[in-house]
Amino acid sequence: MIARKYLYLVALAREKHFGRAAAACHVSPSTLSAAIRDLESELGVAIVERGQQFAGLTPEGQRVVDYAQRVAASAEGLKQELAQLRQGLTGRLRLGAIPTALTVVASLTAPFARRHPLATAEVLSLSTDEILDRLRRFELDAGIVYVESVTDPLFSVIPVWRERHVLLTSAEGAFAGRDAVSWREAATVPLCLLTPDMQNRKTIDAVFAKVGVTEGNPRGTGGTASLETNSILSILAHVGSGHWSSIVPRSVLEQVGLPAGVVAINLVEPALDWATGLVTLAREPRPPMVVAVIAEAENLTAFEKTE
Repeated sequence: MIARKYLYLVALAREKHFGRAAAACHVSPSTLSAAIRDLESELGVAIVERGQQFAGLTPEGQRVVDYAQRVAASAEGLKQELAQLRQGLTGRLRLGAIPTALTVVASLTAPFARRHPLATAEVLSLSTDEILDRLRRFELDAGIVYVESVTDPLFSVIPVWRERHVLLTSAEGAFAGRDAVSWREAATVPLCLLTPDMQNRKTIDAVFAKVGVTEGNPRGTGGTASLETNSILSILAHVGSGHWSSIVPRSVLEQVGLPAGVVAINLVEPALDWATGLVTLAREPRPPMVVAVIAEAENLTAFEKTE
């Protein structure tokens, strides 16, 4: 349905290394290199920048890769449609999720799995930028991100969950016995937060800036994390040590619980809600796998509205 040499080129663009691309395609590096040369001869353009190692794609090569990715995605969609006519949806749902949404993904994947027992699913923890980039390259079927982070018309997004963030802190710490803490107060304790490339961290920093908390204060106060990590579990472990506090979505705690000796306190002034949803490429026709996961997201949205 698509010439194998185009698939080799897609793998090379993804892996950025001839050896790794060849291994991913289960061929020798020499076979992959020969296929790329054949493709260049067939199209009459240089596709790969020449050098001792992979040095990148030429502008023409990137156009060829874009075309190959679209064709490969369309071919996979057709295979899913044909299989669905025979036995129901088969294949693999590839889903990327921002770390703070990992604990709510099961509310989407569980009904999907029950409705489509012949399909499998893969859930990867990725930053928003990685999710959107992999969607562009057709390496993901869908992603779970903050709705406000999707502005490119290339994508469509369905808001599914709304949640508030809370301050996780020691039960015997500075805010012992409190029901609520302002964002300005939260900035006065050492914070363990996600890394700056994560949308959750960008959102938190934006709120601190809005309430007049400046960066650069000593010992991680004033909105600057004294410890950064790309793992929610790592955040919970560090908060559990008693030294750090953190700011996380309440939904995280509903799934994994609170570490011993830690309390969750509402954040106010301002009290804000964040919308998280399912993002997919805005293209037609959509592959059956994408149609199926969108249907589950819409079911969840309808359920949320009745709550």
